[in-house]
Amino acid sequence: MKQAALSSIRRAPLGVKAAMAATVIVSAVVAVAGQGRPVPPTFSDIAKRAEPAVVSIEAKSRNVQSAPRTNSAPSDSDDILDFFRRQMRQRPVYAVGSGFIVDPSGYVITNFHVIDDSSRITVKLDSGDEFAARVVGADEETDIAVLKIEAGRELPFLRLGDSEKAEVGDWVLAMGSPFGLAKSVTAGIISQTQRETPYASAFQRFIQTDAAINRGNSGGPLINLDGEVIGVNSQIATSTGDYNGVGFALPSNETERVYRQIVQNGKVRRGYLGAFLESVKPEFAKVYGLGTAKGAIITEIRDKQGPAAMADLKAGDIVLRFNGTPVENAQDLIAKVAATAPDAAVSIDYLREAGTKLENGTATVRLGERPTNRVAGTDDDRRVLPADGVKQDDRPLGLTLSELTPALASTYKLEGQKGILVKEVNPASYIADVRGSTGEPALGAGDLIQRINRITVASIKNFADVAAKLKPGDPVVLHVVSYNPQTRSVQLKIVQFTVR
Repeated sequence: MKQAALSSIRRAPLGVKAAMAATVIVSAVVAVAGQGRPVPPTFSDIAKRAEPAVVSIEAKSRNVQSAPRTNSAPSDSDDILDFFRRQMRQRPVYAVGSGFIVDPSGYVITNFHVIDDSSRITVKLDSGDEFAARVVGADEETDIAVLKIEAGRELPFLRLGDSEKAEVGDWVLAMGSPFGLAKSVTAGIISQTQRETPYASAFQRFIQTDAAINRGNSGGPLINLDGEVIGVNSQIATSTGDYNGVGFALPSNETERVYRQIVQNGKVRRGYLGAFLESVKPEFAKVYGLGTAKGAIITEIRDKQGPAAMADLKAGDIVLRFNGTPVENAQDLIAKVAATAPDAAVSIDYLREAGTKLENGTATVRLGERPTNRVAGTDDDRRVLPADGVKQDDRPLGLTLSELTPALASTYKLEGQKGILVKEVNPASYIADVRGSTGEPALGAGDLIQRINRITVASIKNFADVAAKLKPGDPVVLHVVSYNPQTRSVQLKIVQFTVR
């Protein structure tokens, strides 16, 4: 299939939790005999072994959506801007992806784009248990992230297999939570290996499969008939936004290299040359008399203080060997450099044009460290927060509070009431997850807290003192009043939740 026939190739989209109707189509796998291993009549044994180690991941975004509370109109006395502020609830945004446990101590592999820009990450096991996850580190170049959960017990895990042994035509299973439907299993074959896509980085050469991969499958495992993970489901080619029969998984060998470095160093360190490259193609080889179309051409020394510049390599040089190993093309050289430790001294054999001739040269290069745009879980990136999702601040329970002044009482139509006013709910806090009986956020701007756990709230300090004594697992009951524009009255609501 030509890629030109596709309208887009994208990362496997995240599934958004929502009520949905689904039609489940069950198909039987017909057993056939081949020269190699016979295709099994069922994949149930493999699925049963793998399912306990496959997890659902809920990532709570740092961004929020605004949703109207009511359809009521402002009164003549309303300031129009204040009216609209009162009408808009700030809803947290949630997305669901997949992952799998690779170590009994609780290390989880998923896609970076699943947890990117998240304020809190929750991992749900096959058993139904849920745990807050800590970001150990992530690698944008391969779209891999490593999480850690503390379950207090050994967990079932999957082994990373050898993706180099995967062949076109092999049966594979894709597992995960498409559309938030946990424990979903689809089957297909490997359509191609080492597949490039338009949005892939230099370190992404995918296993292509026709096993159904949809929204929410991101980060889930692609499993062979031995029950080993040979890929991490990452992208889909689609003309509709969903499954079109073409999915892509990052091979397990590259995944394992990234995983080991993240666990050891908190990030991936790659060698860096500091040059733009182009592959030697047949036309170039003929014009320059190279015999074979192999090698990488330096097109630009982009970093004037980088390793290539310091070794006196120049634009136009044709790199033939790296540390004694032949260079096939530009991608091959990039991979060789990246796989070498930063600060390592390496030899580069090249050809340089001198008049009508090409002269041989050898340069000793001390590699640098490949720069990255951002690395989650390090001190240089505050966009992915620790497992609790909230930095300690002066907002008790994640609430920005205010004393109820006469002006605020008039604005929120709370004249004659007593308590402390909620000005804002931190969307990164767990209290933003609490829902009322209608499914709306239980607390929002304009709510007046009058009691907490049967204690009357007289001031912000009074509320904060009570909140400070609460421990994870403690129950909380708030008596809250707010103005209901539909009934044109102040109404009481009881907000109930457990401290996390």
